[in-house]
Amino acid sequence: METINLGKQNSVFNHFVREIRDVNIQKDSMRFRRNIERIGEIFAYEISKKMNYEAKEITSPLGISTENIMLEKPVLATILRAGLPLHQGLLNYFDSSDNCFISAFRMHKRGGDFEIKIEYMSSPNLEGKTVILCDPMLASGNSMVLAMEALLSKGKPKHIHVVAVIASSEGIQYFKENTPFRNCTLWIGAEDEEMTSQSYIVPGLGDAGDLAFGEKS
Repeated sequence: METINLGKQNSVFNHFVREIRDVNIQKDSMRFRRNIERIGEIFAYEISKKMNYEAKEITSPLGISTENIMLEKPVLATILRAGLPLHQGLLNYFDSSDNCFISAFRMHKRGGDFEIKIEYMSSPNLEGKTVILCDPMLASGNSMVLAMEALLSKGKPKHIHVVAVIASSEGIQYFKENTPFRNCTLWIGAEDEEMTSQSYIVPGLGDAGDLAFGEKS
């Protein structure tokens, strides 16, 4: 499995990652959402380089031009609710794509332990399709593995691109060892080495869903 870390390149991408981490800038939820969306747009641009293209003649008002046209429309999938701004950024570029939404939640147990449950999924048929599955944070990796399992119930994709803005080293390793689908590419924006016992990435950025949409009870 190939892992591509866009944060290792010097670009405006790093500026957006810095802002979503900044505790003072995070107070503006609209800016936080927009920064996540812009990060999604950059991921979409980079992923588009991996797609298949075909040369086609295009008629302009003044003549004929030969352009390379993308042959496939990826299916865009996200884990609710935190993934919505990132999903929107991908959709801004892959604007004719079909979409898949996965509802996952933490079921808390006594002693502070929890397990991830998949509650609901709305998805088209994924047989032979290219899928882009996104979630802002890849912490323990458990929810991403469960989301992949849920996707496979809708058919065997041709390829899955997994997108996470910030990932923990432990989560990356867990995902690589436990993903039920091997033909995939992992795209991240930053890799952080630490994670708390509650599976929050350190330094991370906090709870992406709460920062984007407000705290939940």
